[in-house]
Amino acid sequence: MKLKLTIAALALLLSNISYGQAKKWTLEECVNYALENNISIQQSILDAESAEYTKKQAIGNFLPSVNANATHSWNIGLNQDITTGVLVNQTTQNTGLGATVGVDIFRGLRNLNQLHQANLQILANQYQIDGMKDDISLMVANSFLQILFNKESLKVVQSQYKLTESEINRTKTLIENGQLPQGEIYQLEANAASQSQQIVVAENNVRLSTISLAQLLLINDYENFDIASNDYDIPATAIIETSPRDIYQKSLEIRNEVKISETNVEIAEKNYDLAVGGAMPTLSAFYSYNTRASNRGVVTGTQLSPTQPTQEIGVVETTGQSVVAPNYEIVTGGADPLFDQFKFNKGHSFGLQLNVPIFNGFTNHVNMQRNRVSLEKARLTLENTKIELESSVYQSYNDATAAAKAYEASEKTLVARQQAFNYAQERYSVGVINSFEFTQTQQALEAAQSEVIRAKFDYIFKIKVLEFYFGIPITE
Repeated sequence: MKLKLTIAALALLLSNISYGQAKKWTLEECVNYALENNISIQQSILDAESAEYTKKQAIGNFLPSVNANATHSWNIGLNQDITTGVLVNQTTQNTGLGATVGVDIFRGLRNLNQLHQANLQILANQYQIDGMKDDISLMVANSFLQILFNKESLKVVQSQYKLTESEINRTKTLIENGQLPQGEIYQLEANAASQSQQIVVAENNVRLSTISLAQLLLINDYENFDIASNDYDIPATAIIETSPRDIYQKSLEIRNEVKISETNVEIAEKNYDLAVGGAMPTLSAFYSYNTRASNRGVVTGTQLSPTQPTQEIGVVETTGQSVVAPNYEIVTGGADPLFDQFKFNKGHSFGLQLNVPIFNGFTNHVNMQRNRVSLEKARLTLENTKIELESSVYQSYNDATAAAKAYEASEKTLVARQQAFNYAQERYSVGVINSFEFTQTQQALEAAQSEVIRAKFDYIFKIKVLEFYFGIPITE
């Protein structure tokens, strides 16, 4: 029995140690984990891999095409014997071997444009991946800061609850000593009940925001997931002193949405060039080699027909006398050896082929016009992307400056509320004010503390967004 209790105690101790050593995720770890495991990013990586194969295919268009062929056929039934010219029932077999080589000499620069297009598509896919990483990094940072905000809010409510409990205990003592009426305790107890309810709500907010971040990271172990709750102070940054125009100019160079739009314009230009190339002449060269073999017999000579050595070939008109001539018949032998036939029956052909498009139902013309329209749309999309980026930068700059002022004002308000609370606490302790007035002052202090926390994390996030547009990583 004692051994069982020892084992159980040891297991409980190990469990507590394991729980105490549960991993606390930093912001950088959360961002890196999200970037490595996000499904959308993995899909885009596969798209980039597919673009690499498209490039490989475009390179292959510059290389000659080589094809080999082989045929073997059986002819059964009434066929003309090619050696005698006589129709006979027979079964013959024929074998043919060949190879062809073709190379494009000129295709309206389509091969070159396709290669350029493939390279641009690879670049666009990489910009798309980087853009998705930026968006996910911001989402993770926002969720991470939301957890910190909820935890700080919980600490404020818990601290105020402890203070209220202390005042309740002190008030009970004064009531028992007859220094205060019984009614003075009711307002404090109601305030404590309200704060207890606020603690439950705050704890639930922490739990929900933590689960939300875990789901964003694709982590299923919600119970053991937690972040490192370090004190995050307002970051020292000079970004506020930088003009929004300078931030915008910098973002034009580094933002992936701009790079994607610029690359899409170049891709559209190549598509238009490809459509133009489709209306140009093409020139190609070819070479072909072939050989054949058959099981049919070959002619080995001639001989007089043993059954009819002569044959009548005509009649003398004046005398009616028949004119005869020797009747020779073809002597055939067996087929030559297979490889000898392949050797002697070989043939070669080579040449150039020129194709000039003249009329194909407006296909080339429509393709050119359609791709011209797509090119104009891509250019307009680029301009719109720049306009939206400029708007976002200026909006982020105004949000950050407003958040800085709001945080500064909330700190001043907190200092004033703290002084008011300290004064009210002194007056309440000597019975100058009642519990209702004291509770009102305490609630005002609690609201000021919560507002400082809210303004602080709002300012941190908006500063991070503004720095992001300037090219500063979210984890710095």
